[in-house]
Amino acid sequence: LTDLTLTLENGNSFHVHSLILAAVSGFILERLKETSGEQNAEQYDSNEDVGVDRWSVHLGTRVDHVGLRAVVEFAYTGVVLSLNKDIMAQIKAAAQVLVVPRLVELCSKKERTKEGDSAKKEERTISIPEQMKITLQSIEQLWADRVGCDVTLNVDGTFFHHRVILAASSDYFRGMFTCGMKESRQTCVELPFLLAPEFEALLGCSYSGILRLGWESVFEITCTALQLQFQPALSICLNFMQQQIQADSCLDVASFAEAYGMSDLLEEANDFVLRNFREVSATAKFQDLPAEKLLDFICCDGLYVPSELAVFRAVISWIEADPEERLPQAGLLMTGVRFPLMTFREFREVRAINLRMECFGDKEVELYGSALKEFGFSLPKSQDYCRVRRPKDVVVLVGGDQLNPDMGRRIPSRELWFANSLRSGTGLVKEIEWRRLGEIPDKPKFRHGVAVMEGMLYVVGGCYFYAKDDMMKSAYYDPVKDSWKRLADMHELRSNFSVVVLEERLYAIGGDKEINANIDSVETYNPDTDSWSFVQPLDQALSGYAVAVLNEGIFISGGFNCKYVCLVSMFLYHPERGTTYLADMTNDRAQHCMEALQGHLYVAGGVCNLRKFYTDQQACEVYDPVADAWTAFASLPVPHVGAASVVLEEKFYVLGGYCQDDYSESGLVHRFNPSTQRWENMGKLSGAVTDIRACLLRLPQHLRQ
Repeated sequence: LTDLTLTLENGNSFHVHSLILAAVSGFILERLKETSGEQNAEQYDSNEDVGVDRWSVHLGTRVDHVGLRAVVEFAYTGVVLSLNKDIMAQIKAAAQVLVVPRLVELCSKKERTKEGDSAKKEERTISIPEQMKITLQSIEQLWADRVGCDVTLNVDGTFFHHRVILAASSDYFRGMFTCGMKESRQTCVELPFLLAPEFEALLGCSYSGILRLGWESVFEITCTALQLQFQPALSICLNFMQQQIQADSCLDVASFAEAYGMSDLLEEANDFVLRNFREVSATAKFQDLPAEKLLDFICCDGLYVPSELAVFRAVISWIEADPEERLPQAGLLMTGVRFPLMTFREFREVRAINLRMECFGDKEVELYGSALKEFGFSLPKSQDYCRVRRPKDVVVLVGGDQLNPDMGRRIPSRELWFANSLRSGTGLVKEIEWRRLGEIPDKPKFRHGVAVMEGMLYVVGGCYFYAKDDMMKSAYYDPVKDSWKRLADMHELRSNFSVVVLEERLYAIGGDKEINANIDSVETYNPDTDSWSFVQPLDQALSGYAVAVLNEGIFISGGFNCKYVCLVSMFLYHPERGTTYLADMTNDRAQHCMEALQGHLYVAGGVCNLRKFYTDQQACEVYDPVADAWTAFASLPVPHVGAASVVLEEKFYVLGGYCQDDYSESGLVHRFNPSTQRWENMGKLSGAVTDIRACLLRLPQHLRQ
């Protein structure tokens, strides 16, 4: 689809797309406007098949081969890889002749840098992605001005377009315009099978890369993107469905994915239904489920519900939506309800519902008898009926500390454990199946830092004893190879700190360098060079804080200051700009947890100031970064000081810790569900319970068997 030939005095020539060159070159832009005017006059009023209109520009002696090649490279890639002092003059001359101001400026900055002007060295250079963004914006403006448009698409109206952009965005149009089809020779193409709103959205996306989506339009736009094979737009649509899926849309997503054979999207949608079944069963769309599909959901082991009573209630609500048609299927659906997992109090509701169902006309209803038989005679085997959910990502616990059973001393741990499955038993009883993953290849440690970057588990710093035995040593674990590798040491000792990942770098922030002495320094780890380097420090010494990354920002809450007073502060940390303070928390706290969930930051647990001492902080609060404000949510049922935390399947887990008031260790795991605004007891930890660290990791399947 190249339509422009640029020729030099020596006979060399370049075949290019005039639209691309016009986006960076003022000279080509003016020639394209002239050419477009002539073509509009001659062709768009004609019904003749003309194909691509080719034209040429002779550049004479002012531009040589090296300079022109650099201009073309810049137009298509946003960079000139061969730019150096030996050919600088040729490239700059070509850029000046063709009026490419961004390339002229790039050459000028390069020259100033070579001259050693230190003041000019700090000039900001436009990055390659920024250069390409500017070029694409210029192309979009050409489209808006109808400059260089070489094809008209008739879709319930007229759309002027560029063939090269259509072909680059859509496999359908690439085939149409490059494989000899009759449309490749037409200036007007009829597309009567398309709808204008969806097609217009895809055209705009092909220039800007932006697709404005909502649940009212995403399915129609996705269908059109599939039909015309707009791959970039299709990816945006599928990402929207996966990231914005909610209780009232998941069943539509599942139906769409099944109809179009999208197995990954179908798996994601079905899994969302399973882990949010209670909320999904309350939607209007749930009432339209086919009986066989509902039975598939409730028979699944991975179905998550607070108790089995929620499954029974969901089936009854589905039947009552159309009792005349659905009562005959009640018996079959009840085989999916695991009655042995109900308590006696919950089972009373089954009898009450059965009596109500008997009032529906002449239909024969017998739910209670079979349910009672299953409930009564299966009690000893209720463990066999447990619903067992195995999340794709697993919670991994690293190191930690615990009290020796004989109360004599504390025992630091080297062990790694992972939660292989989540089990729902009788009533509200929950249990986690813990499995041992391995050991840290170093001394046992606690109050360390852990993070996952590109599928690798990094373990950094920490201490072996509550004294001056802090560590700089670091290592990472490869779950695929089941192997550890030592990393370079940090520059400073750190414990009671955290490590976060931002833009493929680790950041180790503050912490204690020895007992009762904390620091303000921050180090970053570069995996490419296996090295640590200092970045902008905090504005005060800090340890025992909580940190989370949200919207590419590092948020830090609470912690101990240099006098070991618990803080109420919340701030945004940047490796170059330092600290920006935000709204204070309602409660002071340290040794607490904070996690990013649904665009907010949830804070729970820890200790708070009590005169000259500390006491348990069970109050919880959530931060809204848009409003810069805090709101309280349900308090923890028990203290969690020095606990670990993760977000798994859109729920906030707080694991282990101890009680400050009596130093007891329960080892409990609590989970907060934002949709119900309640904490659930998920069972106990296995191994160390205090000053542990946790993360999510994707493990090989053979470890999950």
